[in-house]
Amino acid sequence: MFRNLIFVWVCILLIACEREINITPVNKDSRLVVDAEIENGRAPIVVLSKSLNFFSTIDSAELANSYIRNATVSIQEGNTIYPLKEFEIRDTSGNRFYYYSTDPQAIPQLIGQFGKNYKLSINVEGISYTSETTIPLLTKTMDSIWWKPAPNNDDPKKVVLMARVQDPPGLGNYIRYFTRQNSQAFLPGLNSVFDDNIIDGKTYEIQVDRGVNRNEDVDFETYGFFQKGDTVSVKLCNISKSTYDFWRTWEFNLQSVGNPFSSPGKVIGNISNNALGAFCGYAAQYRTLIIPK
Repeated sequence: MFRNLIFVWVCILLIACEREINITPVNKDSRLVVDAEIENGRAPIVVLSKSLNFFSTIDSAELANSYIRNATVSIQEGNTIYPLKEFEIRDTSGNRFYYYSTDPQAIPQLIGQFGKNYKLSINVEGISYTSETTIPLLTKTMDSIWWKPAPNNDDPKKVVLMARVQDPPGLGNYIRYFTRQNSQAFLPGLNSVFDDNIIDGKTYEIQVDRGVNRNEDVDFETYGFFQKGDTVSVKLCNISKSTYDFWRTWEFNLQSVGNPFSSPGKVIGNISNNALGAFCGYAAQYRTLIIPK
């Protein structure tokens, strides 16, 4: 009985000593946000925007106003500098999106190539920003993909996608993957980047979870499954260490939102002059599978 009273007293003492801590985010000046990529066989895409304050109300008008227009953007490969042109596209709802890419009328054209280095230069209202990336050689590849029934699931129409992947000898082979379900866009996996610390030099089989739309809620019970009758494409990309670090830290922070037990982390970008975001190079390989009904 005496021990129980001591235990209760200690608990009360600890609760009484508890201090409430309120953290109020500071509204800072907006910063440049860069979402830039270049892939083998494709023209570069650069999206520029400005960061929003923590308490900003996010709606279509706010997002539209966040795009940065009339910037001077170029990419250098070797001794050649390629100016990029601003483009506008609209979705079915009439929302406008802006990005920079190569002018289809320009000669020569900038198309991503394996093993090449690229330097991005951006000038916004007299302030310059730079970044560099590499499209690695395509060394880590998918040998094949196939499907099998979804485990621990009562729905016979749900399946999982499998892949056999070959990792070359030597550490430092980083990858990022995307999937496409039927005619949808390619979407990255919930955890889309991986290193080869454990599977260095091995050929291994792995489940490929369906990519997720990060603007929608994720059903963690079924999010990785595909359906019988789907046409599934997998895009496996060899990436540089800086691209890996950016997406690894970005995805960790995204998944930590709302978790009171997670530690705050910093997203590791590769843009100069205190800008946010990254310039990423992708050495991509594609595989497609039709899953019978």
